[in-house]
Amino acid sequence: MEDRVRAQFVECFGISKEIVVDELEYASIPQWDSVAHMSLIVCLEDEFDIMIETDDVIDMSSFKKAKEIVNKYL
Repeated sequence: MEDRVRAQFVECFGISKEIVVDELEYASIPQWDSVAHMSLIVCLEDEFDIMIETDDVIDMSSFKKAKEIVNKYL
């Protein structure tokens, strides 16, 4: 599951997979702004066939948190 989440970060933000570590946080890279955040949500929902609730969209502030949130829906 972690590799699939990482792949969505790589695809949505156009960054290398080496950058996508637990410490990667919202706005810590220029590519992760509010618009890209919503694109990431859509990518994750499509990849895992889930619907992420608004509170979780807001709470998804890091790669580590994204993994936890996606795992909650599986």
